Amino acid sequence: MAETTVVHLLRHGEVHNPLGVLYGRLPGYHLSKTGHLMAETVAKAVADRDIVAIYSSPLERALETAAPLASTLGLDVRDDERLIEAGNLLQGRSVGQGLAILRDPRNYRYFYNPMRPSWGEPYPAIVERMRTVVDDARARARGHEAVLVSHQLPIWTIRMAAEGRRRLWHDPRRRQCGLASLTSFTFDGDRLVSIGYSEPAGSLAKGPSLPGA
Repeated sequence: MAETTVVHLLRHGEVHNPLGVLYGRLPGYHLSKTGHLMAETVAKAVADRDIVAIYSSPLERALETAAPLASTLGLDVRDDERLIEAGNLLQGRSVGQGLAILRDPRNYRYFYNPMRPSWGEPYPAIVERMRTVVDDARARARGHEAVLVSHQLPIWTIRMAAEGRRRLWHDPRRRQCGLASLTSFTFDGDRLVSIGYSEPAGSLAKGPSLPGA
């Protein structure tokens, strides 16, 4: 009989970012007080799940989100570069309100091909690295569950690909991937049979977060 394996993609919690910077892969961005509470809330919510492996992006906000989960379950966190935030040539710039970053003339040269996207890591490259780490986690946790802590764009991109969407470019405001949310891939053996979504810490969210976080 085939075994059921679940791989949960956990987006990190809220980050302390008072200046509204598109921080991307920059170091030094940590969870806010609310972000830490989100991480603790998720850990409590999945404490009874059959989780046997935890992977995390190497960025601080992801590792800090993974920490309460690892402590609750008594597991080590496997640091994996494949879960890192998408590369973005605009990192370090202030996003402002709404899509103000798109209206700044200094940024126009980056927007010539939104389907790639021209300002950052190509969508197919994100899909490839995320698919390999999901496959590795599925093999390691076969018959059980694994949690992979990552970032909004990588999680949303692999979900779109897994759902068979032909086009990966999209409006960032329409991503279903809230802070500290779980996007859960359920496999029957090696076959993906369903994709679920939940927000265990959704009540703690204060509003829309910056895209690319």
